[in-house]
Amino acid sequence: MHHLAIKAMAAALLVGAGTGAVTRINNNSSGDLPRDVLNPMVGGEAMLTKSSIYDNIGKSPEHTAFVAAAKASQLADMLKVSGALTVFAPTNAAYAALSHDASTEARKEARYLIVPGRYDSQTLLGLINAKGGEVKLKTLEGGTLTAMLNGPTNIALMDEQGHVADISIYDVYQRNGVVQVIDRVLLPKAPRASS
Repeated sequence: MHHLAIKAMAAALLVGAGTGAVTRINNNSSGDLPRDVLNPMVGGEAMLTKSSIYDNIGKSPEHTAFVAAAKASQLADMLKVSGALTVFAPTNAAYAALSHDASTEARKEARYLIVPGRYDSQTLLGLINAKGGEVKLKTLEGGTLTAMLNGPTNIALMDEQGHVADISIYDVYQRNGVVQVIDRVLLPKAPRASS
């Protein structure tokens, strides 16, 4: 009976890992990956911890729009080199949900979806709790994303226009950072209309 209970718990954790609930606790402030990291699959593809962000996310058939946006923003090389970055990667479905004008703008704003540093779920939860419920993250583009809780365990992000995205796949570790898959494209503050 004990053996069956352990199997059921393991299955529940595997199912929950990709659905948005924070299930893995991993304090990784040093930037080094723990030995026991098992990445979730993204778009049906294995994400290898020894590969770069660009190489891994480029394998996902659910992230072709994000990869195109990264290329258009001249970020491909940055996402291949060493360092520590966190990428909030929207799915193709998130890009498809945008209006034509917003989609054109989003494809130019991939830098807004990247934050310097390695922010896994444990780090984000710790910062959100320490800052009283939300934390501001500075993006490569120079804007701000706000991380907060959406329910007791789900982390959500709000852009400068007030749009909110949930993290749908947490903690996809890479050699040079971590990817958090999000369900909506986040955009920087809308430019002011000229008079």
